[in-house]
Amino acid sequence: MPRPIQALIHPDALRHNLAVLRQSAPDARLWAVVKANAYGHGIEHVFAALTGADGFALLDFDEARRLRALGWRGPILLLEGVFELRDLEACSRLDLWHTVHCEAQIDMLAAHKTHVPQRVFLKINSGMNRLGFAPHQARAAWTRLNALPQVDEISLMTHFSDADRPLGICDQAAVFEAATSDLPGERCLSNSAAVLRQNLHARQAAQRLPASDWVRAGIALYGSAPDFGQPDAIDVDLQATMSLRSQVIAVQQLQAGDTVGYGSSFVAQRPMRIGVVACGYADGYPRSCGSGTPILVDGQPSRTIGRVSMDLLAVDLSDLPTSGQGAEVTLWGYASSGALLPIDAVAQAGGTVAYELMCALATRVPVLADAALPEAR
Repeated sequence: MPRPIQALIHPDALRHNLAVLRQSAPDARLWAVVKANAYGHGIEHVFAALTGADGFALLDFDEARRLRALGWRGPILLLEGVFELRDLEACSRLDLWHTVHCEAQIDMLAAHKTHVPQRVFLKINSGMNRLGFAPHQARAAWTRLNALPQVDEISLMTHFSDADRPLGICDQAAVFEAATSDLPGERCLSNSAAVLRQNLHARQAAQRLPASDWVRAGIALYGSAPDFGQPDAIDVDLQATMSLRSQVIAVQQLQAGDTVGYGSSFVAQRPMRIGVVACGYADGYPRSCGSGTPILVDGQPSRTIGRVSMDLLAVDLSDLPTSGQGAEVTLWGYASSGALLPIDAVAQAGGTVAYELMCALATRVPVLADAALPEAR
């Protein structure tokens, strides 16, 4: 039989999360962000559930080609734009919209020979300090683009660095508005964190979304809050879209003083019963998750024991006398019983974020792409 580990993708949860985000920004069109192979879920696995979005946003041409091959004829946005002149030919061929965040990309457009002008999104750096024109450069960049016959419509966008933090969106939204207030074009502002904060704090005027024609729904589509606890995914009615399950494949009895795993980092303080699980960092489970990381065994809460190794990890069965070899283990997501272990809780224990866990799912892990959401029992 195959090794007993499997990732399950839940399309109904994707549809649900999309509806939640639409309700949070009812007056805006919505990009479904599917970069990094749909945050590790697989573009082909999520496509049907996300066709209710107004467009897809991603980074590379391969992913754009896959969406077109799946039959998507609506907008596709390249979030980082193009990297060399010939990329603009692919934009024309695939009918892609693309971000312009630097002078070099405007130079490429000026040199591009095309009979079909392109839709671009001019990115303003409002404080993230990654990509985008400084606010004082916004007008000059827009003027250059507007003068090019290669450019059709110009939209304006920015990215909030602190939408999931107490600082919120106010300061950066004000910077963006000051830089672009008299420039025409649609606005594309809020990421998942900004939309979720609007949903959680709808009565707080200071956190309301600025006017936006487009919002970019990324991590929230996949059932995770952008920053654990601020807000919690459950607080804003998001459902887990990926479950990672395995089994206990061996049981060990420990006495006080026995150790577990590489480096003997865990020392038993009393007699214990532990299970060995077919999952390790080569499957995408983070090695940074040390002893005490939450886990479910037969749908019941437990914890990991010792270091995660390449192919295996250990769980505490001391308080689960009926669980033994063959017991279902839920690393994150839903157990078959319907019990939920939020991926954010696992990420927090490992000192990381859910984005990394989703994207790190290894290719050797089999995927069930159309898994129903289990009913809690």
